[in-house]
Amino acid sequence: MARIAGVDLPKNKRGEIGLTYIYGIGPSTARYILDKSSINRDKKVNEWNDDELNSIRNTITEEFKVEGQLRSEVQMSIKRLLDIACYRGLRHRKGLPVRGQRTKTNSRTRKGKRKTVAGKKKAAKK
Repeated sequence: MARIAGVDLPKNKRGEIGLTYIYGIGPSTARYILDKSSINRDKKVNEWNDDELNSIRNTITEEFKVEGQLRSEVQMSIKRLLDIACYRGLRHRKGLPVRGQRTKTNSRTRKGKRKTVAGKKKAAKK
């Protein structure tokens, strides 16, 4: 089993897809890593030999921040925004969308489940 950056890669997937299971590596980065390591993109993860695996590991550790290191950097960036109380930091604090999306409708992912607010009672006519 291939284990890179603390992540077990799926055995029966193509290398290009398997590498995307690592946090911080997307499709284009995976292609770059395999090309730099001179490994065929269509070769499955379980077909990689030890030399190829070490080559991939070295490329990732030298050139990219992945997994825990990247997650902590993202959290520090958000914390910095919160500390300086800029607009984006305030949106993070309130749990609202940060990048200008509309909030009258949609944005349920950020806001959470709907909280029903009681409607106004109409005044009785006399």
